[in-house]
Formats: sequence, structure tokens, C-alpha cells
Amino acid sequence: MNFRERTEQFELNYLSPYAAKSINSKGRIRFEKKCDVRTDFQRDRDRIIHSKAFRRLKYKTQVFIAPEGDHYRTRLTHTLEVSQIARTAARALQLNEDLVEAIALGHDLGHTPFGHAGEEILNKILPRGFKHNEQSLRVVDVLEQGKGLNLTWEVRDGILNHTGPSDPETLEGQIVKIADRIAYINHDIDDAIRAGIISLKDLPVKAIEMFGETHSKRIDTMVRDLIKNSYGQNRIKMSMETVKALDELRNFMFSNVYIGSAAKSQEKKAQYILERLYYYFCDNPDKIPKDFHDSREENLERIVCDYIAGMTDRYAVSIYCDLFIPQPWSDLNVYRKGIIC
Repeated sequence: MNFRERTEQFELNYLSPYAAKSINSKGRIRFEKKCDVRTDFQRDRDRIIHSKAFRRLKYKTQVFIAPEGDHYRTRLTHTLEVSQIARTAARALQLNEDLVEAIALGHDLGHTPFGHAGEEILNKILPRGFKHNEQSLRVVDVLEQGKGLNLTWEVRDGILNHTGPSDPETLEGQIVKIADRIAYINHDIDDAIRAGIISLKDLPVKAIEMFGETHSKRIDTMVRDLIKNSYGQNRIKMSMETVKALDELRNFMFSNVYIGSAAKSQEKKAQYILERLYYYFCDNPDKIPKDFHDSREENLERIVCDYIAGMTDRYAVSIYCDLFIPQPWSDLNVYRKGIIC
């Protein structure tokens, strides 16, 4: 029995009857020989962590576009917080932590530069629309490495359905879906307070009385409720009281932070940048990196969307400046290009 088989046997013996077992995975799109050390879900997690798309999350907006403070969340830190919350719940419920971690780390790989503002503008101008969860699946299926990461069905299902009307089929995916909401509501409150956009006393009184006044206390209360109401069940859920209070916090954030607040003051500019880039590259497809053309047969609008959606905030701004902003004249620049001897 090799190391992978030991882990697979451990899952069968220890995990909940409702847990997804790696040995019973529905498999990959393309057949691969099994690893002697890692289970299929562990391999998926590792592939995501080592992907270029994952590294780019460091420079993608969560809520605040290009914040000057060092402590505001980015799409990467959001992803790590989702993973931590989801793994805590999964361990308590005796579910598959490796599957949970893989889904959590991959769920936002398809997010655009400038957060949901970028998603909104691409959804508006792309003929077939744009959703970041569908793009995340596209990243792992097609774009990364020019051929996709060939992940298991369970991870792909969790990534696709981490948001939207459909729930993931596995309990592990359902945990990530709820952990995503727990994470972003709480860390966005934390960031908005830090930015002076709201204060603790502005938050809904009943929700704060239920969850607590501190960031850590609120997360702890929500996770404990999720564990209590999901233990031994074939569905991941929270109590109706908790869901109601969580929705109240979410609605408050939409009214006071996500829409029309100082945190969103740069969104129109960000959307303008992406819109200009989209139409420029549609008119000048030869300016798109060669590997985007070589990796697959797609229509031009899809290729342009893939290119822009994969950009970081700062790369999108840099490309826009190179294309549309006049650059200062410099004899040194001319000399470097070999024009002056």
C-alpha cells in the first residue's frame, strides 16, 4: 500500500458517510495515471496553488481599488480567508479538507481586474455575457498552461457553483459557498471601518448583538452555527436566524459600501479602462500575446475577454497608459532603441 492508498483508506475509515472520498472521484476530463503520494484532490489543490492565475490574485481588487494602505484585502487574501474558514468547518464535520481547500483556492481564479466593477463591464459588453465563476472554471479547464489543469469533477463543480442559484453537489463545495459569504461580508466590514466609510455603531444592531462586535467573534459565531446545523446532515446549512442576520449585514454593505460609497469612487474609471482595452484589442488582435491565439480555437471576442479578465489591476492600467496616454519625450529612450549612435 503506497502513501496515496493509505490516505484514501483513512478517508474511507474516518470521514463522514456524506464526505466526498478521493478514491470515489468522478474523475478528470483527460485520464491521468495516479500519483503514489497524493490523492486526486491533493493534486488539484497543488496545481491551483502553482498556477499563474492564482499568483495574479495578489494584485486584483477585492473592494478597494488600488488602496494605499497595506492591510486592505486583495482577491488573494480573500481567497485564503475563505479557505481557512471552509477548512475549519470541514474538519469539524469530518468532510474532505483537501477537496474543500482545492475548491476554495480556485473559486475566484476567473475574477477580473477591479473586482466586481470589472465583471460588470465585461458582462455588459461581451456578446454572451460574463460571470466570474464561469470564467474561473474556464481558467482551470482551458486557459491555464494553454490546456487547463485537468482537475477532478468535484473541484470543477465546486468552483462553478460557488455562487449563483445552483449549489455544488458535494458538501465540501457547499461549505465553500457559505464560507465565501462569511469571509467577504466580515472582511469587507473590517476594511470599510478601517477606511472610515462606516463605523461599528452604523452596523445593524440586531445582527451585531447576535454575531459580536469584533471581526473574529463574528466569524466564530457564524462558523459555529454552520457546524451545529450541518453536523450529521446531508446538506450544509445555517440556522434561519443566522441566515436572516447575515443577509441583513449583506444588505447593509450593499447600501453603504458596495454601491455609491467612497470605496467605489474609482469604479467608473476602472470600467472605462477595461472597455477601451476591449474594443482596442478587438480592432487590433495582433497586439494580443501569441499564446492566447495558439492555445485554442475561439472567436475573437472570447479571446479578448480571456486576455482582459486575466489581467491584474496594475497591468490593465499599465497597458492602458502605454496605448492611450502620451509618454514624455526622452533622448535616453531614443538612444536605448538604437536610433541615436
